[in-house]
Amino acid sequence: MRTGPSTTGRWQWRAFAAAAAAATVLYVADVSLAVSMACFAVIGAGSVAAMVAGPRMHRVRARAAWRLMTTAASLFLLGVVVRPFVSELSGWQQFIADMLVLPGYFVLLPGVVLLLRARGGLERQAVLDAFIVCIGAGLACALLLSVPAASVESRSVLASVLSGLYPFFDVALVLVFVNMAFTTTVWRPSQIFLTLGVVSLLVGDLAYGVISTRGEIYGSPLLDAPYLVTYGLLGLAALHPSVAELDRATRPPPQAWSWQRLTLLVPVTAVPFVLDLLAGGRSAADRLIIAVGGMLIALLLIARAVSAVQAEAAAQRHAEHQARHDPLTGLPNRRQMAREIGALLAAAPRDSPARVWVYALDLDGFKFVNESYGHDAGDQLVIDVGRRLTGLVPPGTPVARIGGDEFVVAEIGDAAHAARTAERILAAMAEPLAVQGTDVVVSASVGIASAAATPDADGTATAEALMRDADTALFRSKTEGPGRSTMFDTSMHEQARDRVELEGALRTALTRGELHVAYQPIVAIADGRPVGAEALVRWDHPRRGPIPPGVFIPIAEEAGLIDALGTWVRQESLRQLAQWRAEHTVSDDFWMSINVSPRQLRDGGLPAAVGAELTGLGLPAGVVTLEITESVMVDASTQTDQVLFELRALGVRLAVDDFGTGFSALGYLRRFPVTGVKIDRSFVSGLGTDHSDSEIVRAVVAMSTALGLSTVAEGVETVEQRDALASLGVPLGQGWLWGKAVTAAQFATRWGAIPGVPDAAAARRPLTAGN
Repeated sequence: MRTGPSTTGRWQWRAFAAAAAAATVLYVADVSLAVSMACFAVIGAGSVAAMVAGPRMHRVRARAAWRLMTTAASLFLLGVVVRPFVSELSGWQQFIADMLVLPGYFVLLPGVVLLLRARGGLERQAVLDAFIVCIGAGLACALLLSVPAASVESRSVLASVLSGLYPFFDVALVLVFVNMAFTTTVWRPSQIFLTLGVVSLLVGDLAYGVISTRGEIYGSPLLDAPYLVTYGLLGLAALHPSVAELDRATRPPPQAWSWQRLTLLVPVTAVPFVLDLLAGGRSAADRLIIAVGGMLIALLLIARAVSAVQAEAAAQRHAEHQARHDPLTGLPNRRQMAREIGALLAAAPRDSPARVWVYALDLDGFKFVNESYGHDAGDQLVIDVGRRLTGLVPPGTPVARIGGDEFVVAEIGDAAHAARTAERILAAMAEPLAVQGTDVVVSASVGIASAAATPDADGTATAEALMRDADTALFRSKTEGPGRSTMFDTSMHEQARDRVELEGALRTALTRGELHVAYQPIVAIADGRPVGAEALVRWDHPRRGPIPPGVFIPIAEEAGLIDALGTWVRQESLRQLAQWRAEHTVSDDFWMSINVSPRQLRDGGLPAAVGAELTGLGLPAGVVTLEITESVMVDASTQTDQVLFELRALGVRLAVDDFGTGFSALGYLRRFPVTGVKIDRSFVSGLGTDHSDSEIVRAVVAMSTALGLSTVAEGVETVEQRDALASLGVPLGQGWLWGKAVTAAQFATRWGAIPGVPDAAAARRPLTAGN
């Protein structure tokens, strides 16, 4: 996976830059031919080595492009080193350097093109701009360099052809690099070094082109200085960490006539006119070349203008499409779906059982996939669900994604048809989906709403109302469990408003102190001695009175308040435990059991926060038990695993709440650092009457004993249940038999002693309304 530029190799490119600069200065000083050639060979060879090592060190994606450019640089280096020694030879031997350099161009150009393709840089507008520049440059090279060089009578035809050919290779390089320049807005150091290297190469070739018009093949070592600079810059481009970004373009709008483009294009369009003025006594062929070149430039400018208009129109269409569609799945978004539903409402037949049905669905297991496999896997899952839904319904049926994992389907039909569609959606979502090579079942919850045809009404407003009703029904489905569908009815509006009001009231309650912690004893079944207490949050609404935890806890989870609520309960109960210990209301081994939500366990800062609270209150970690749900173990992410192990490392105990009702498995208990289980009340209630419940409790006790876990039975309400638990070997119990959850003051009065605990006989007595 690409993670951006490498941070390695920072000193290498700086050291190479210093060496290249020193060698260039020494070369220009022209101490001697041997020293100059040694400088050139060292920097040239160093640059080739850098072009091999740099892309590999920085994990460059377009490695093939760099291999070709490295090969070209090696051939150019050989040509430059050989040229001084063969320039005075005769016959074919004087062309040995050209035999090396010419293949270098044929290798370099494909390498640069591959790099440009890796950047996605072959855009129509940029190509047209590059061709305009190249035709202008080509005209100038042809008439000012190639034609005069080819016309020198004192040398062979092959020498004249070669002299006239080099400028056109440079024009081809200009074409590619102008294209690259026009497809980026961020010039990273490697692109700057590479571009300057090509400019330096062009300067060197231009110098040789000028002397070629005089019939000379080699002038002096100074003519090769630009090539030395080119090698230094190529080495820097390969070694700099930004080379990893060179094959990724940061594009400007392709149709933009930016000032940078105009600065380059305007002088080029004037080249034919300038050359025509300078033509003087030139031949008719020269004038024909100028005329054809000018005509091509004019045609390309027209094509460029047309292309810009077309690109603007395409960009407008794309922007309009993006405004109406989800960028991830390409499905309509909520805004467009409202229009689609409005069109269905207008098209639905009147005076018939057929209605417009809207299905809102939400993936039940999406959070698990996101947290366990990462957001990329979650995005792919959303795409796959969109495809599955689109393939499930008839062609043309509107399907939209309106949120993270929320989709909407709309169609016309009767009630029976709607019921069948809902069943098909649920069945389709219950089929496994591939996530990173693993089959995952996410299931879905569906809310359904319908409306009759409204050809004379505001279709968009009615569509929005339909989607809101479907969302309301969806919320009801999710509260009833995964994989369900619910039909909207008007009573749900009142419930939805009630929920919104309760959410607002809960936010206020957290700041105004309307919440309090109640404590229920956990006792030793053998003698009724209290060994601990569970901290339970209670809410006394100023107008509605007590709000059951089963009502406001789910609201807190959905509204994102569970972290704040859980933190407050933990801090308050730990403070209370520290106070009881200081006042000798409870014994030193008395422990506090506190519920922790799955969301809190995904907070990497939780262990540190708990540790700081324990230290600040002077509490040993062993007197605190954090209760987790079985789903935490089943759906655990890497972050949750780490938090659980860090909490256990503090010395805090971890107990699995409501054990047996979810995904109980021995493997989970062995994998996670839990220290105890709490047997769910549903198994305790049947003791003495349901033989299977007794066997389940017996099995849990045996398993816990084998694993060294503590066991607490919840929901003990009768003496018979207590005795059955004792006979099955359950050591600890909790329930109304010993008392409901009460305030801290009531708990201290009931269970405190002077000092110590109440007498065992009194503790074992069932509580009544009067005691």
